[in-house]
Amino acid sequence: MDRPRDGRLALLLLLLGHMITALEVPLDPKLLEGLPQPPTITHQSPKEYIVDPRENIVIHCEAKGKPHPSFSWTRNGTHFDIDKDPKVTMKPHSGTLVIDVIGGEKADAYEGVYQCTAHNQLGSALSNHITIRQSRSPLWSKERFSPIVVQEGQSLVLHCRPPAGLPPPIVFWMDNNFQRLPQSRRVSQGLNGDLYFSNVLMEDSRNNYICYARFPHTQTIQQKQPITVHVIDLDSLNDTMADYFNDTDLFSDKPVGERAPVFLVPSGSLSSQMVLRGEVLELECIADGLPTPAVSWTKLSGEIPAHRASLMNFNKTLRISDVSEADAGEYRCTAGNRLGSVHHTIRVSVKAAPYWISAPRNLVLAPLETGVITCRARGHPKPHIQWSMNGLPIEDAPKDPSRTVEDDSIIFSEVQTGSSAVYQCNASNPHGYLLANAFVNVLAEPPRVLTAPNKVYQVIENRPALLECLSFGSPVPVVTWFKDSRSSMLEGDPYVFHKNGTLEIHVSQAANGGKYTCVARNNLGISENHVYLEVKEPTRILRPPEYRVVQTNRDVLFECKVKHDPSLIPSTSWLKDGGELPEDDRFRPQLDSLTITGVTESDAGTYTCVTHTSLDQDTASARLTVVEAPPTLPPIYGQPDAPTDLELTDPGARSVQLTWTPGDEHNSAIKKFLIQYEDGLHQSGVWHNLTEVPGTKTTAHLKLSPYVHYSFRVLALNGVGYSWPSLPSRQYRTNPAAPDENPSEVKGHGTEHNNLVITWKPLTGLQANGPGLQYTVLWRQHGVEKDWTSVSVANVSKFVVSGTPTFVPYEVMVRAQNAYGPGPEPVTVIGHSGEDFPSAAPGLVQVVVLNSTLAEVHWEHVPLRAVRGRLQGYKVHYRRERSLHQHNSHHGEQRSESFGPNRTRGKLPDLHPFSVYSLHVTAFNSRGEGPASATQRFETPEGVPGVPSFFRVSASDLDSLTLEWAPPHERNGRLTGYTLRYQTVNSSHDLGLLDEMDLLSNQSSVTLHNLHHSTRYKFYFSAKTQQGSGPALTEEAVTILHRAPASAPAFGNVSSSVSEDGALISWQYWGPEKHLYVEYIIDNSDEDWHTEKVNGSQFHVLKGLKEGLSYKVRVVAGGGREDERSLRRSEELLVTLPAMVSPQVDIATQGWFIGLMSAIALLILILLIVCFIKRNKGGKYPVKEKEDAHGDPEVQPMKEDDIMFGEYSEEDRKPLRVSRTPSSGTVPRDGSEDSLVEYADSGDTQFNEDGSFIGQYSGRSGPPSPVINSLV
Repeated sequence: MDRPRDGRLALLLLLLGHMITALEVPLDPKLLEGLPQPPTITHQSPKEYIVDPRENIVIHCEAKGKPHPSFSWTRNGTHFDIDKDPKVTMKPHSGTLVIDVIGGEKADAYEGVYQCTAHNQLGSALSNHITIRQSRSPLWSKERFSPIVVQEGQSLVLHCRPPAGLPPPIVFWMDNNFQRLPQSRRVSQGLNGDLYFSNVLMEDSRNNYICYARFPHTQTIQQKQPITVHVIDLDSLNDTMADYFNDTDLFSDKPVGERAPVFLVPSGSLSSQMVLRGEVLELECIADGLPTPAVSWTKLSGEIPAHRASLMNFNKTLRISDVSEADAGEYRCTAGNRLGSVHHTIRVSVKAAPYWISAPRNLVLAPLETGVITCRARGHPKPHIQWSMNGLPIEDAPKDPSRTVEDDSIIFSEVQTGSSAVYQCNASNPHGYLLANAFVNVLAEPPRVLTAPNKVYQVIENRPALLECLSFGSPVPVVTWFKDSRSSMLEGDPYVFHKNGTLEIHVSQAANGGKYTCVARNNLGISENHVYLEVKEPTRILRPPEYRVVQTNRDVLFECKVKHDPSLIPSTSWLKDGGELPEDDRFRPQLDSLTITGVTESDAGTYTCVTHTSLDQDTASARLTVVEAPPTLPPIYGQPDAPTDLELTDPGARSVQLTWTPGDEHNSAIKKFLIQYEDGLHQSGVWHNLTEVPGTKTTAHLKLSPYVHYSFRVLALNGVGYSWPSLPSRQYRTNPAAPDENPSEVKGHGTEHNNLVITWKPLTGLQANGPGLQYTVLWRQHGVEKDWTSVSVANVSKFVVSGTPTFVPYEVMVRAQNAYGPGPEPVTVIGHSGEDFPSAAPGLVQVVVLNSTLAEVHWEHVPLRAVRGRLQGYKVHYRRERSLHQHNSHHGEQRSESFGPNRTRGKLPDLHPFSVYSLHVTAFNSRGEGPASATQRFETPEGVPGVPSFFRVSASDLDSLTLEWAPPHERNGRLTGYTLRYQTVNSSHDLGLLDEMDLLSNQSSVTLHNLHHSTRYKFYFSAKTQQGSGPALTEEAVTILHRAPASAPAFGNVSSSVSEDGALISWQYWGPEKHLYVEYIIDNSDEDWHTEKVNGSQFHVLKGLKEGLSYKVRVVAGGGREDERSLRRSEELLVTLPAMVSPQVDIATQGWFIGLMSAIALLILILLIVCFIKRNKGGKYPVKEKEDAHGDPEVQPMKEDDIMFGEYSEEDRKPLRVSRTPSSGTVPRDGSEDSLVEYADSGDTQFNEDGSFIGQYSGRSGPPSPVINSLV
């Protein structure tokens, strides 16, 4: 492939003259580099250049050419020698002048007409005539204005007459507070700056009418002296003066009344105005009148151009922009009010400064070629054309036989080398001029193809394709085209060849794609270029949106399924009624759908889906009709129907696009879609979750793995649940490939002291990417071995390297590979071979006892070589061997404390005082502990003792209390005695003075005498050693009020039963104390009673008793208020726990036993009812008969109404009204063994654990009473 020889590329326009052959070269520096070229002006200052005197004057003149041009200037038609004026400089490589006027020189000294000339050896180019003028903002002349007095209703003109400036100033009226004066149809400013009042009102009186002039070039504002206007009402004034001067009318002027309009501007009925073509025409009519006239405009000779005309200043000014010759004619303005109207005609003439019809253009000609330069301009009057060559009039230029001047054209015939020059065309009339440069460059150049090489053109199928072959050469090259190879030149259908070298294919087909070669030839050489054409599939909407009728407040979905060329990226936008969608979150456009939630009536309209790529687009529309929702029953919600119409598009090596159609939502919007896949190659029949997409989308771009036979299905989820899965899509198979990744979680560690176990997390079937998955395991000893040792394994996730040194670092890698190649380069992991137990013990172990419960151990580090692994830390193993107290020599449990690998000391907390301890220290790694250090023993000093084993009040009297206690279990030293402190407590819980007494260590009780009777005391009791007193036990007791005779027992019916949960203790209590306790102790044991508090019930379960032992159990009452009696205890109960609890079934829980007891109770109840009935009827039952047979003379007769059977009076402790008990208090027992009296003899009658009778027929819970014996 041949490339352009000098590699300079640009865009050229190749034109053929209609009469002769000529080559035009655009002004492009990349093209012209290396080619000889006459000068061309590229930038210059405007023709009329107003400069700011406060800044330097910069006159631009830039040009290009080959060789680069030089510059010169003329001023007012004569040569301007810039070297003689130090204030004037020329920029390097440029013709731009910089005139320094900031340094003190006046800018007006450099006013004039300047022209720049750029020249090289091929010719000279001229700039326009640039007129330099200094901007001016002259001051307003000082003048004073007398107040203007005007009668209400008259017209008024306030003249501004600003000073003439350069450029002219902008005029506006304001007050002295710089607030613009309000203008209206009655009051307005004219084009000349004057302020016109069609009629004045009283409110127009003010003394601050000020005209301002702003000079835009210097940004200065000047103001005229304020004008005062007084508006008077002559009618009111005449009435006032007439009253004062006896009806004399001082002001004979008639009051101003309503009047027809009269023009203030312009004057007369006819005027004329000239405007230049392209400028702005402003026509003005301002009228006087009362009421205020209205102004309108018409064109008598045609119509006013609506698109360029506008009415301003309350219709008083007609403004037409970009004036053309058609705007000439007569314009009439009409001012009218209810009293009449007035007209004024303005004749508008349009003149024109010269403007181009065909500006001269540069020519590049080969020797002996012909060409023409044309200079055509229009204007009014008609412009005069004048030619120059290199700045000289054409008449004075050197003669050239190949050149012929014909009015507005110069014709060149058979030009010769050396005929290059720059020609100037000047078209002028009284209103202006045009100056243009055009060069003729005679060149002999071989062809150059300027189109970029290997350019790729993309076109949609069945559309035209344009392949460019822009070329340059002199003579003009001839372009030919070839496809794929240069064996045959393209010609005829379907190809069209344009004159500029472009190849056009009207209807592009897939077969037209490929490589094309264009060849440019002339008599000096040949050049070629290659381009490529790609024909793409058109973008098509397969499933357009459909017409929908939706109820308000419902959701609507428009689909727009698109098919496009896989190499193009589509984008989709939506329109509503041809415009953009409303900015509302309810509109949710997606790539293939548009969802509108909560539809309203304003959403009705036509919705258009616009899908486009970089080459084409397709559109489809559908209409949405919104109807009012009829009243309906509450919606029935359900799971959505399964999606349908699964389609796979845009297939790729590792991707595919899945589209579907949602099923019925069943009144619950779809929240999301779940896409699942089945791998028919590896796990047929098993569906896996792949991805989820929002419920508003119906398309998903799926990323796939190689070597998988995919089938897809979609499930929809709404507020009720998931739908049934859709039918599977067609199977999509991806090709195998080498693994994309290596196993993760690669580790190297040892399980024995001489091995290295390399483990990893294997790849899944999806990650394998192909058949024959294996793992290459590589290892080498870090820093020792250079070469890797490797082995290939399959279907495993670990490999064991044997015979390694103990705990040395290894570099480990695991790489995946399959039948299609290895995976990526694996990452190196540092692991260690296995550890061994440490071989040495810590040295120099010492113990420092800090206090009675804390010691500190010191040791030295184990040498690093002896660790034989990664040191985890140190362990201190210690044990309490015995107490230094002779009564306590039991051994404690082995304990240990662990410390970090950097520690050489550690503290042992919670030691027992007054004890002997032994310890040793070991080092440990992940394998385990090493050898122990030599055993060290140490003693802890004495500490304060623990609490006494128990402390209680054992006896209470009127003025004395007896206290008992036992030594502490933890003496923590040698006891030196006990401390007893006590004080009184009154009914308000206030404490009295504290008394203290010391007791000997061998005492176990003490009796306090001379106490106050019926007084509560609080006791604090503690043991002490030489280190001080330990914690105290507290107890409270009350001295009794008086000695009372023995009363009835406070406890009754104390019993026990044993179950799996423990020993159940039950009782009855009638005493006043509120606090009850259950105490127990092993039978024949010297240890203290154990106490458990009862929570207000009459039973308690003792848990944790040891099997096979017998316990003494008693219930204790005490600790009540000051009116409570002294401590009360029940009789001791012996409870034996069996050695092993057999899985016996409690008879009390058996159904047959419960039924039997229920039957017995029912029979007894029936018997009682029968007896009661017979008694009421006067009959005798067996008991009565026996009583009658053995009459008692002491028994008094009683009435039937006085009999009470089986129940008590309201006051339980009062005797019954009738008693049949003998005075001895006993009931004689004759032969009536079946009498009910036997069942009521005792309130304590019970069934034992074997099922004998429990409870009382009386139902009483109080203590037994002799009254019960006389019940029957």
